[in-house]
Amino acid sequence: MSKKIIRLPEVKNKTGLSRSSIYLRMSNNEFPQSISLGSRAIGWLESDINEWLEGCIAASKAASHE
Repeated sequence: MSKKIIRLPEVKNKTGLSRSSIYLRMSNNEFPQSISLGSRAIGWLESDINEWLEGCIAASKAASHE
């Protein structure tokens, strides 16, 4: 499994979510949690973001077949 860390601009680009939406979903445990990269830097595991996206796609397809 990939251990690549991606920063907020790439997370926003991959998900189509705004910064505030990402942080709101994180606080509601609806989005992967960030990891600390230092005193003022955070990132996300790319594999966690990809897994979250796959779950969204699967949920969307399941809802459209109901």
